[in-house]
Amino acid sequence: MITFLRGKLVEALPTQAVVEVHGVGYEVLIPLSSFNKLPQPGQDVHLLTHLAVREDAHVLYGFSSAAERDLFRLLVNTVSGIGPKIALNILSGMSVTAFRGAVASADVKALAQISGLGRKTAERIVVELRDKVGVAGAWEAASERRGLSAEEQKVNDAVLALMALGFKQADAHESVRQALTLLGDQASLEEVVRACLKKSS
Repeated sequence: MITFLRGKLVEALPTQAVVEVHGVGYEVLIPLSSFNKLPQPGQDVHLLTHLAVREDAHVLYGFSSAAERDLFRLLVNTVSGIGPKIALNILSGMSVTAFRGAVASADVKALAQISGLGRKTAERIVVELRDKVGVAGAWEAASERRGLSAEEQKVNDAVLALMALGFKQADAHESVRQALTLLGDQASLEEVVRACLKKSS
């Protein structure tokens, strides 16, 4: 399994890139969100990848972030009728955070506007992914739209981290509040999360 490529960007198009790694050129299909983050051709590039093996071809998909690749894999492996092409369309048409928020709030209309989806597929995405995205997805999307201060963002990130580790939202909020009272506002995100985990163990 090829999990990432690090080399020189030879060519960049909105839908694909060519990366040279030790004299070998790899063609990688990418979403628009990753294309926007690519350097100029000739510069060093690092792409996370997903290798799809079909009967007639081995196809490499590339992503600028782990969140993009995780969403791509979630769509392809979980939602019936969603293949790599539509998954790339989704990543090209909506940020990961916005997508998670749309699924969590069952915003079928927003999802259906993505090229290649349509209402029925959007409804199926909501039904099949809502439990996997959950309340954290909606809250994360709302936080991004609101525009948080650095302090609020730290609290937000700490709560999301704890929820990902199994905390309920209310418990995570309370735990972070207590940790910041104890450690002070200058505490790093890592220190806050560690203090919360230590207290709950």
